[in-house]
Amino acid sequence: MTIRTVGQWARRLPMNYLPFADVASADLPMGRLMRLSLFKFTMGITTALMIGTLNRVMIVELSVAAWLVALMLALPMLVAPFRAITGYQSDTHRSAFGWRRVPYMWGGTLIQFFGLAIMPFALLVLSGQGQVPVPDWFGQAAAALAFLMVGAGLQTSQTAGLALATDQASAETRPRVVALMYVMLLLGAVGGSMAFSWLLADFSPKRLVQVVQGTAMVVLLLNSVALWKQEARNPARAAAMKTEQHLPFRLVWQRFIANRQAKRFLWATGLGTMAFNMQDVVLEPYGGEIMHLSVGATSALTALLAGGAMAGFLLAARVLARGADPLRLAAYGVLAGLPAFSAVIFAAPLQADDLFRLGALGIGFGGGLFAVGTLYAAMRMEDGGFVGLALGAWGAVQSVAAGLAMFLGGALRDLVSGLAAEGALGAALVDPATGYSFVYHVEMYLLFVTLIVIGPLVKRVALPVPPPTERTGLADLSG
Repeated sequence: MTIRTVGQWARRLPMNYLPFADVASADLPMGRLMRLSLFKFTMGITTALMIGTLNRVMIVELSVAAWLVALMLALPMLVAPFRAITGYQSDTHRSAFGWRRVPYMWGGTLIQFFGLAIMPFALLVLSGQGQVPVPDWFGQAAAALAFLMVGAGLQTSQTAGLALATDQASAETRPRVVALMYVMLLLGAVGGSMAFSWLLADFSPKRLVQVVQGTAMVVLLLNSVALWKQEARNPARAAAMKTEQHLPFRLVWQRFIANRQAKRFLWATGLGTMAFNMQDVVLEPYGGEIMHLSVGATSALTALLAGGAMAGFLLAARVLARGADPLRLAAYGVLAGLPAFSAVIFAAPLQADDLFRLGALGIGFGGGLFAVGTLYAAMRMEDGGFVGLALGAWGAVQSVAAGLAMFLGGALRDLVSGLAAEGALGAALVDPATGYSFVYHVEMYLLFVTLIVIGPLVKRVALPVPPPTERTGLADLSG
């Protein structure tokens, strides 16, 4: 079958069989939307590089202390709280061209680029493999600066990018736009992981420099494509901006956070994010140490999580497009997580590998529903023209909660496992699975607390519901 024949066959397919065929709108056509979604794709690539590849390279090949690696990976979370400020600034930015979001997306991209450009040299100096002897503190400071710059760039470009997608998407297509952004994030993470695995198969310091700096160029180029002609030059808006008077951020933030519903929403977002992310650092070790799975089998767990999340994204796009309450959808995601975590816990005493895999799939599915539901709720929460602030607040809480959850997951596992091995918890708990089980039980408790917090929002908050659309796509076939 030739390429031309395949193309003719594809054109004869009904539109509802094509992925996200219904995501475009008159104001945001498919071509421009796909370009815009590249900023989420590059986020996936960068996340895979930092949390996956560099995490292993620093500990194994460069012999950097594990605590220092964990500290470096946590540094980007320090700039996460500033996402609310960044979002507000993109709401009120005054540009000679009438732009609002693009300058912040481009600025964040440049910061991320420079951070990635200096990162490999900083890591080599940190590990003592630099050509010129330098004090230890210099390598640590250089690595910290690189990770901070990458984190600051990511947080800035992501906040402004999501706000731009919200500005341009119509009310009826916005749920599917959110799902598409998350799918692109997953594709970037999976594709990036596979590429880095192949490129660094024969590790050397020179190869590390080439790969990380090559990633910097890829991020710069793809984000440049993503930004091209996304916000039209608008002389009328530029003239109006000169006379606009905006309240300072402090007053706008006080008004936003004084809303009890907004405060409860942010608490629910943080607690739910922690509940679904504590297992990130213990799932594969649990599979290897407790379930006795091979390295290949434990690596496949990440694919199961991603597959479950993908199913959650598609289902979320379908039900939100039909007018469902996004916070109710997020609560359903929390409920889906309860049996999933239970399956992982009971898989150890039963030695049921399939039950363990099913639990991992369910965790991804519940987390996907929760993430899309809370993001879409944030998109519609601020009706005063400050959607960037609302999205920034959501992103700040989610990022900080995810970073704290990963740290607590590893720390609690080590602490409880150590106590259990010493017999401090009783003879019945002298088992390697005790530490892992404790982490999963804590996550289940957090899910229950999240349900308590989010319950009144589902019951009382009356957010505007977009009219159901008659167009269908792959998202509408997921049920």
